[in-house]
Amino acid sequence: MNAIGFDNEKYIAMQSERIKERIDQFGGKLYLEFGGKLFDDFHASRVLPGFEPDTKLQMLLTMKDKAEIVIVINSKTIEDAKVRGDLGITYDQDVFRLIDAFRAAGLFVGSVCLTQYAPLKGTKTFEKILNKQGIKTYHHYAIPNYPYDVDKIVSDEGYGKNDYIETERSLVVVTAPGPGAGKMATCLSQLYNDNKRGIKSGYAKFETFPIWNLPLKHPVNLAYEAATADLNDVNMIDPYHLEAYGVSTVNYNRDVEIFPVLNRIFERIQGESPYKSPTDMGVNMAGYCISDDAVCQEAAKQEIVRRYLTALVDRRKERASDETVAKLDNLLKANGLSVADRPCVAAAIAKSEKTGGPATAIELNDGTIITGKSSELLGPSSAMILNALKYLAGIQDKILLIPKAIIEPICNLKTKSLGGHNPRLHVDEVLLALSISAVTNPLAELALAQLPLLRHAQCHSTVILSQMDSNTIRKLGIDLTSEPVYEKKKLYHAK
Repeated sequence: MNAIGFDNEKYIAMQSERIKERIDQFGGKLYLEFGGKLFDDFHASRVLPGFEPDTKLQMLLTMKDKAEIVIVINSKTIEDAKVRGDLGITYDQDVFRLIDAFRAAGLFVGSVCLTQYAPLKGTKTFEKILNKQGIKTYHHYAIPNYPYDVDKIVSDEGYGKNDYIETERSLVVVTAPGPGAGKMATCLSQLYNDNKRGIKSGYAKFETFPIWNLPLKHPVNLAYEAATADLNDVNMIDPYHLEAYGVSTVNYNRDVEIFPVLNRIFERIQGESPYKSPTDMGVNMAGYCISDDAVCQEAAKQEIVRRYLTALVDRRKERASDETVAKLDNLLKANGLSVADRPCVAAAIAKSEKTGGPATAIELNDGTIITGKSSELLGPSSAMILNALKYLAGIQDKILLIPKAIIEPICNLKTKSLGGHNPRLHVDEVLLALSISAVTNPLAELALAQLPLLRHAQCHSTVILSQMDSNTIRKLGIDLTSEPVYEKKKLYHAK
C-alpha cells in the first residue's frame, strides 16, 4: 500500500512547459479553462499515487509572474445557495475561500466574473462584498439558445453584451468553485472582445481526466466516470482526433458533442479554428508522468469501490439518485470489482457483529487492519484512531493514553454545560485530549507523533459518521467510506 505510481516533479516540469508553448502559439495571450480543482484535488492524488492534492497549484506557481486568476461563478448558484458537497459550504463562500488561498500561495487574482448575471439580492450582496475588498467584478449575460445559435452568440448581441474582463498577464487561468459556472463561455467571450480590440489571444482547456493518452477502459479513466456518475459523463474515443491524425485518444462525451459548435464559434471569431479535435484543445501531460501503471490501476480500482460506497450514503441522504447508484454498480460489476475488494469494509462489519454496536476499521499503509468500537466515553472512530496510533507507536493496547480524569470533564462539559446529547468524544476531541495528556505522558506524545502515518489509510464505518468526525478523519488524510445506515433514527444527525 501507499506505493508511488506517478512522478510529480516530472509532471510539474512537463505541464508548465506545455502551457508556455500554448501561450506562444497564440501570440502571447492564453485563456486557460481550468477544469476540476486547482488545489485540494484528492481524487487525482488517490488514483495517481504520488500526485499531491496541490500539484496543479505548484505547477502554476512556476509561472506565477505570467499568470492571473479569473474566478467564474454562475449567479444562479448564488441565489440557490448551492453547496459544495465535499466542503459543506456554498459556492459563493467558496469563491472567498479560493481568493484567500490563491493569494496566500502568491498567485494574482485579477477579478471575479458573474455569469448568467441577474441583479438579484444574493448576487448583489456577494458582489458588494468583493468590491469592498478591492476585487473587480464583471457581468456576463445569458444568451438565448446558447451554444447553438452561433450567429447570435458571436455578435454584439451575444458575447458583445458581456463586460470585457480587463486582464494584465499572458496566462489567464479561468477557474470556478464547481461545474456549470460558464468557464468556457467566459474564455470565448474574451476571445471575441479581444479580437474586436485587435488583441491576439487563444483558448485551451486543462482537464486532468479523462487522461487522453491512456486506453478508454483504463481503470484511471473509469475512475473518472465513477467520480462524475451524477453528471452522466461518459468516456469515449475522440472521433475528430482519430479522423484528423489516425490516432486513438480519449475524451468525454460533452466535449465531443459540443466540438462542432465550438469550431464554428472559433471560425466566426478568428476566421479559422486552431483545433481539429477536442483533444487538440487540451494541454494535459499527466499520462506521460505515470511511473508505475500497475500501482495506478490498483489505486483507480479502489477509487471506483469508494465512489460506489459513497453514492450509497449520498442516496441515503437524498443527495444521489437511484440512477447514479445503478451506474456505479454497473461500473463495479463490469470491471470485476466488489465491495469485498476494500478490506476495511469486512473488518468493520465483523467487529460490529461481534460487539453488537457500531464499529469502524482502518487499513494502515502496511496492510494492518485496526478496529474500534463504542464505549462509555469514546465513539468507535475515536477508539479506532487511538488504537491505530498505539499500534504505530508500538504501545501495548492495554495501556491507557488518556486518563479518565481528562476525558470525563470533557464529556461532562459537552452534556451538562453545552447541552449536547452525546457524551462520547469525537475524533477531534480525543486528539485534543491526547495532546493535553502528552504534556505529562511521553507515551501519549509518542502516539501523537504517529498522526502523519495515517495519511492514505483506508477506513470504513458501519454507520454514517457525524459531519464533525467525517471532516476530522479526512483532514488526517484518511479515505473514509461507510455503510448507508444512521446509528439512530433521528431527523438531525449532526452530533
